[in-house]
Order: sequence, then C-alpha cells, then structure tokens
Amino acid sequence: MTPLDVATIPDLLRLIAVPVFGWAAVRDVRTRRISSSLWIPLALLGAVLLLWDALAARPAGPAVWQYEFLVPAAISLGFVVPFAYLCWWFGAFGAADGKALLVLALLFPTTPQYVLGSWSIPVATSPLGAFSFTILTNTVLVALAIPLALAARNVATGQLTRLAFVGRLVPWERVSTTHGKLLSAPGDDGGGGLDLDALRMYLRWRGLTLAQLRAQPDRFRDPDTLPDEPNPPTDGAVADGLDNSAGSALEEPIRDGGDRSREYDDPWGAERFLEDIEGTAYGTSAAELRAGLETLAIRDRVWISPGMPFLVPLFLGLVVALTYGDVLFGILL
Repeated sequence: MTPLDVATIPDLLRLIAVPVFGWAAVRDVRTRRISSSLWIPLALLGAVLLLWDALAARPAGPAVWQYEFLVPAAISLGFVVPFAYLCWWFGAFGAADGKALLVLALLFPTTPQYVLGSWSIPVATSPLGAFSFTILTNTVLVALAIPLALAARNVATGQLTRLAFVGRLVPWERVSTTHGKLLSAPGDDGGGGLDLDALRMYLRWRGLTLAQLRAQPDRFRDPDTLPDEPNPPTDGAVADGLDNSAGSALEEPIRDGGDRSREYDDPWGAERFLEDIEGTAYGTSAAELRAGLETLAIRDRVWISPGMPFLVPLFLGLVVALTYGDVLFGILL
C-alpha cells in the first residue's frame, strides 16, 4: 500500500497539523507563550491546499463542486474564521488561540478521508462537510469535560469544596511556576483572582522571590522598601526563569518599617508597580494584587484555577475529528 492508497496528497499534507498542534498545546501548557510565526507556514499551506481542492473539485461536476467543496468551504471561511476573530476581539481566548482556529479553518475546510485497510476514517461525518466546524464542536465538548475531570481528581484526593470543578489545591512553592489565577483569599477560598503571570511580573519588578516575600512579609508590605530602580517586570512567563535564588531586594540594606499593624497608603507598593510598568498586568487591580500577596504570605496551600489553555482542547478536538469524526453528530444520530 502506498501513501496515495491511504488518502489524496492534500489530505496527507493536512496531517502535518497534528504534530504541530500537539507541540503547540504542550508549549502553551508550560509557558502560555506561542510565537505567531508558528501559524504562518500552516496558513500558507492551508491556502495552497484550498486552491488545490478547488481545482480538483471543479471538473468533477456540479454536485461535487457545490456540495462537497463550495458549501463546506463557505461554512469554514464564512463562519469559523469570523467566529475565531470575534472570540479573540471580545477576549474569549487569546490571540494564539484565534490564529490556531483560523489556521484550522484554512487547512480543513472540507472533510478529509483516510483509508486504513478495511477502515475508513473519520467514521462519523457531518452532512455539512465543514471539517473545521467539526473540530470546533469537538473542542467545545472536550472543554466541557475538563471541569468534570478536574472535579473527579479533587474528589479522589478528598477535596470536597465548591472549587472542585474550577480549581486545584497546590503548595505555595509551586505557585511561582504555575499558570492560572489565584482562587484563595487570606481568610477563605473562592475569593482572590490574582493572575499568576501578574504575580511573577511584580516579584521580578521588586527583585524578589516568593520565598523571600514569605520570609519577611511585614518588611515588604511597607512601600518604603520598594527598590529605587525596579527591575524589568517581563511579561510574567514561567520560562523567564523565576527561581529561588536571592534577588536584589535582599542585597539592599534592610530599612525600617514593615510593621503589619501599621497602615500604609500603598501596601506592598501595588499602585506604584502598576503605574510604573508599561501597559497593564493582565488587567490586575491594586486591590487584587494586595489580596493575592497577603494570601501567599500566610497560606501554605492555595487554590488556583487550572488555567487550561484553549489549544489543549483544540488539539484533542482535532485528533478526535480525524479519527472518530463529529462527536456531536454521532451522539445525535
């Protein structure tokens, strides 16, 4: 059996997307940073394959041209592409997620077919034929299953709280290398809201590690202990290398102040930090930053959101679509 016995050349080339999206999903989990340059070659490939399919479908007759190419391509390009752009525009997901979905709309406008012996996949195909729409609906179903899996994990470990569906409990040592949002407040769970990328930006700006802040919270609560020349805050990515080594803050003379019983105009220097950096710290307010720092200064374990990036269910939705097909159509059939 040759590759051409398995699928057409365009459909074989479309499989390049699988390892690329798998790599992107893993990297997004680890760093939350995906370069835009990743999507450019795939978008160009998708445009070429779309033209290839059009040239192959036109001579096959009106039925094939209209129902097997034009209608699916119109749904992919006329619905999925605008949907991806609008979701990015309104903040439903990040720019990388929107670009990834747009790329899939170009790469998979119609349903591919692969023959493996006596098997032909995908098995369940939607009558619409718009494969990128199938990937999108599969992605939504996978995303809906993630909270259930999270709850099962929490229940299995004895964590029966109202946060079981939306968070996980971690020791404070892991916060500096974890993505998501803090769901714990100083006195209870379910408050908070501090973005952990913003936390890393603040710590780097001050030249601190979280361990140093916890060791002397009364001192660092005093805004007079802010460095005269703050460090670049970076963008808060874990890959930037926040570690447990001594920061510049501990190399300075320890100043007076830091009594927790005192009231400061700007505890922790939160307002000065937000005023000093360019742009915003992922929409973090001074109040959210202070509450998060107070929480992490006193609590040994905290709840955080899982921060599951959209690329993970998108990759799983792609794999399921290529193997089984349209899950929603299969359920309703």
